Amino acid sequence: MAVSGIIFDIRRFCLHDGPGIRTTVFFKGCPLDCCWCHNPEARLPYPEKFNLGSVSNTADYRREVQVGHATDVDSVLTELLRDLPFYDQSGGGVTFSGGEPTAQSEFLGDILRACKEHGLHTTIDTCGHAPFEVLERICPLTDLFLFDLKLMDNRAHREHTGMPNDLILSNLNRLAKMGANIWIRVPLVPGMTDTDENLRAIAEFLRHLTSVHRIHLLPYNKLGEDKIARYQLTRTNLNRMTQTRAELVQKAERFTALGFEVKIGG
Repeated sequence: MAVSGIIFDIRRFCLHDGPGIRTTVFFKGCPLDCCWCHNPEARLPYPEKFNLGSVSNTADYRREVQVGHATDVDSVLTELLRDLPFYDQSGGGVTFSGGEPTAQSEFLGDILRACKEHGLHTTIDTCGHAPFEVLERICPLTDLFLFDLKLMDNRAHREHTGMPNDLILSNLNRLAKMGANIWIRVPLVPGMTDTDENLRAIAEFLRHLTSVHRIHLLPYNKLGEDKIARYQLTRTNLNRMTQTRAELVQKAERFTALGFEVKIGG
């Protein structure tokens, strides 16, 4: 029987989810609950309906929307193959993001196999919180992992994401030892993940992973804050400011000094 899954969006012509021009498939559901999440409406693993709010917050400016829908591999693949000429011309491909794609491991595995049968470059954007058996199983079908590293202190990680980081760090270490192609992505949340102490700890951890060479430092994304009001979510608005270019360059120098290739942004 074909495995179905829950996704909430397919976005075309993405330039920050891996090499080249890409189509990104967003899976619904994530085991983490990051307080800065830029897709908080997609955290739960099933379709949801929201009353879309507005600045005026009046009934005239509200409408109900559904986030997430069930689909199958053939339907997703049909959408992905529409952009095949752009992948071929740009060295791009398909990225699976979320939410957390590995949380729907059977569905993800079936889509990855279908993509490889058509010669598509595949990327998985992951928080790393999954049984290692899942990552091990999909690794041969994955050309690139975009692996998030958020907080190195276990207590702080639990406080701000709802889960400890032991499994995440173990998975990253084991994937690197397998020789997987990995780009590290660090979301820079002011006062939380972008502190000197946290970045120093990330650099120290990564310097021992000889197969990891590339790091992306992601400036703070305020999209999640905007969605709190838009979707009328019961979440706290962090009210943080995006870092200046000078601040970002300074933070990048910590990693370039250790020989990493560093990019600011996706």
